[in-house]
Amino acid sequence: MKFFHSSVKSFIMAALMLATVGTVSAKQTGLDQIKRAGTLTVGVKDDVPGFGYLNPQTKEYEGLEIDIAKAIAKKIFGSESKVTFVPVNAKNRGPFLNQDRVDLVIATFTVTEERKQNYDFSDIYYTDSVGLMVKKSSGITSFRNLENKKIGVTQGSMTTTTIKNAAIKEGVFVNCVNYPSNQTLKDALDHNEIDAFCIDASILHGYVDDSVTILPEHYDEMMYAVAIKKDNTTVTKVVNEVIRDLVKSGELDKILAKYGLKF
Repeated sequence: MKFFHSSVKSFIMAALMLATVGTVSAKQTGLDQIKRAGTLTVGVKDDVPGFGYLNPQTKEYEGLEIDIAKAIAKKIFGSESKVTFVPVNAKNRGPFLNQDRVDLVIATFTVTEERKQNYDFSDIYYTDSVGLMVKKSSGITSFRNLENKKIGVTQGSMTTTTIKNAAIKEGVFVNCVNYPSNQTLKDALDHNEIDAFCIDASILHGYVDDSVTILPEHYDEMMYAVAIKKDNTTVTKVVNEVIRDLVKSGELDKILAKYGLKF
């Protein structure tokens, strides 16, 4: 009988300990988890000059979104070096966030009502529009010249919808072709696989050279924000504080000028 009572007592104590651990875990916020990890893990682009770009010479990430990520890390840890960059693209950035492979996504992520159902977004840090790049030798000078032409777009981006709506409005038929990255799109344009490279206008400016030009038409308003896992309010609060400080201090304008993003 004594053994029975001892066993019951041990069982109850173990149950209480588990319940306590469960309560502590339940109280862990997204910000607590980041602090516990000792680094802020951010999904960024590695092929978008001016925003998120892995410089082949320095082997370092650079761009507006890289600087924003560093500012958030400094806010959380007191050091901008406490950040780990994970390259993402338009197709995998959402899944990476939901799978907790990254804490934030700062990767030319356009805010839409549909996306708001799946992610939380910070304040807007950049507003853009969709543009088109063509080869100068093509003779294409306007969107209407793209009748029956191939337009390259990035897989998983909102660009396809935007450009198809523009085609309906302009009364032309276009064929959208998906490519995995911006660099493969530029390569496809250079090798005449497509007739136009379509993406946000500021991104196009990063790929301008003597052989290409950007058409005068621009479509839709693309607002970039930091994407955060749904209902992660503590992290969203910190991110918004950083963005508002960058705007209020004038530092955001300086960063935009540094990377040639003020057109």
